[in-house]
Amino acid sequence: MTAGVRLVKEERVSNSLLDQLPSIVSEGKKRAAQILADLQGRHRVTLQTRELVIPNKDTSEADLLRKFRTGEVDSEAPNRLIYGDNLLAMAALLSGDAEYPSMRGKIDLIYIDPPFDSKADYRSKITLPGTTIDQKPTVLEQFAYSDTWSDGTASYLSMMAARLILMRELLSDTGSIFVHIDYHVGHYVKILLDEIFGRAMFRNEIIWKRRTGTASSNNSFGVQTDTLFWFSKSESYYFVPQFRRNVTQEIVDEKFNKIDEEGRRYWSGDLGNPADRPNLKYEYKGHKSPKNGWAVSLEVMERMDAEKRLLFPKALGGRIRRKMFLEEWAGFPVQNLWDDISPVQSQSKERLDYATQKPERLLNRILEACTPADGIVADFFVGSGTTAAAAEKLGRRWIVSDLGKPSTMVTRKRLIDQDATPFLYQAIGDYQVEQARSVLGRKFRVGELAQVVLQLFGAVPLPPEVSQGGALGRIVDEKTLVIATSPNSLVTGATLRRAQGARISTMGGFDRVIVLGWNFADSIGHDIEAFNDDRLEVLVIPPDLLDRLKKKGSVQKLAGEVRFSSLQYLRASVPSREIHGESETIIVELENYILLSPDALNLDDVSRAKLLELVNVEPLALLEYWAVDPDYDGEVFRSVWQDFRGNTDNDADELRVVTRASIEVPVRPGRRTVCIRAVDVFGYESEVVVRDVEAQK
Repeated sequence: MTAGVRLVKEERVSNSLLDQLPSIVSEGKKRAAQILADLQGRHRVTLQTRELVIPNKDTSEADLLRKFRTGEVDSEAPNRLIYGDNLLAMAALLSGDAEYPSMRGKIDLIYIDPPFDSKADYRSKITLPGTTIDQKPTVLEQFAYSDTWSDGTASYLSMMAARLILMRELLSDTGSIFVHIDYHVGHYVKILLDEIFGRAMFRNEIIWKRRTGTASSNNSFGVQTDTLFWFSKSESYYFVPQFRRNVTQEIVDEKFNKIDEEGRRYWSGDLGNPADRPNLKYEYKGHKSPKNGWAVSLEVMERMDAEKRLLFPKALGGRIRRKMFLEEWAGFPVQNLWDDISPVQSQSKERLDYATQKPERLLNRILEACTPADGIVADFFVGSGTTAAAAEKLGRRWIVSDLGKPSTMVTRKRLIDQDATPFLYQAIGDYQVEQARSVLGRKFRVGELAQVVLQLFGAVPLPPEVSQGGALGRIVDEKTLVIATSPNSLVTGATLRRAQGARISTMGGFDRVIVLGWNFADSIGHDIEAFNDDRLEVLVIPPDLLDRLKKKGSVQKLAGEVRFSSLQYLRASVPSREIHGESETIIVELENYILLSPDALNLDDVSRAKLLELVNVEPLALLEYWAVDPDYDGEVFRSVWQDFRGNTDNDADELRVVTRASIEVPVRPGRRTVCIRAVDVFGYESEVVVRDVEAQK
């Protein structure tokens, strides 16, 4: 072997993942340590409750009255669906807040099914009336996913390391984690788990046969399985053995092949002890014990004898055996090969056409084995919501999160459809602020971020003496003022009024003013309409802007690629409110929906053209979900009525929501404030607040 060849091979080995793993784990620990250090500081991450969902997919008065009485959540550990980066979601859960305490050490089971195929195509098809369009993941999701795989498996493991450390912090001392993975990265993830949880905490490698037919391959054996790694947090973990009885009658007949004098089927089981037990060595009715002793005490042996459960040998010196009755048989103990749980079939009632959907039976087995009846379950890559759905049906409490808007929408609809107990829909409280800290440093100034936004918009910052901390800029060769608002604040009607004043008073005046916002008040669409000012424009700062900046590395490299879109907003009204006895009927009508700028959506040209055609003809057909809070307090949106595409309880049209709701609620004196919230098929939310709704008697 030449020196040159040897050098190349040695270099390749030195750059292997095995060499990188120590630094990957070390960096993950540092990142997790920083998050844990910030839990109670001024940089702590919080969760913002966007909606208290009180599932009610029909309009039954009795159901609504029941929901009003029970429409509260557990004050200590509410069920939660969280939208956003799971690293930030876990940081917020560990931190806790004034309303809900920290979840540190309180979660009994974590199941995660993280993405594990870097070549996967996660586009989703959206079926709309008369057409189908292909939606790629949002840019925010794409950049999160591309970051995960930017340097191949090393990037993936870096993403997982810090998250697994935080998951361990969330687990109770008796808790467990199940990581669902496949052959692409499973062996490396196992090493991470060994390092973070400890090799002694490894419980099982479970093989799930996820294919029922033949997995064809021309150049290798077909792949039919996934792997689940089970680790506990401590030696004192919760576990209830599971049994399976879904076997053929032929197998049952073969096993229980004897019938006693009372007609009961049984098989004979050994009564010997597998371990040496001197205290269980005794003679019974002339029969000596096996070498290691009996499996039961003398007292139990006598009771079994009285109940005719013993089989005596014909001669002394033989072995006493026990009768194992079919009617008392729990089943075959479940081993680590799970070939009895089928994937979600095409005709299954639980099928949601979600690419990575797992069957509820898979989660049921895990939950029943490793969580107590009142336990708390978490899933931080929730996908189609199977973990939450299974936990809800089994009476467990749950916390789930995902970065994908389609995922959180599917999960919310799924839980409403199964009439779940009330749950919180939450988002990261200051997501943009957290991203700014990640990109610009923990001590960034809002003015620095405003300068970045202005440059990416194509505006030139105004001189410091008039720039209001760096928030003002202008477009060259145009008399247009640009205002970049703070991620800490809402753009409200008052913001727009100040913008109008700044247009007139700043540097001798401008012809137009553009307000760039991160966060908007619920009423902003109606405020814009009320101003009716063609010199005022309001645009949305892309929520993924900072992720993209981090990826590109500089403003210059990102310039020209960022789209600032117009706002989406909803028009709705409350035409009537009638009192009859102890209840009242509120009628809510959807009137129109103005979509976010189609150019800002991640669609190909064909799908964009189809979308524009539908927008012009039937804009309300773009709504995926809408809900009503008939007593909005201005803080928490409590949805006591919902409709969504696919809900045929309200009408027979699976591709449209109903546009008129008749809601029965308990009577209350005075005027009502009614809030209507809608989510479109792309996951964008909009709200209408109708105030001072009076009753007609």
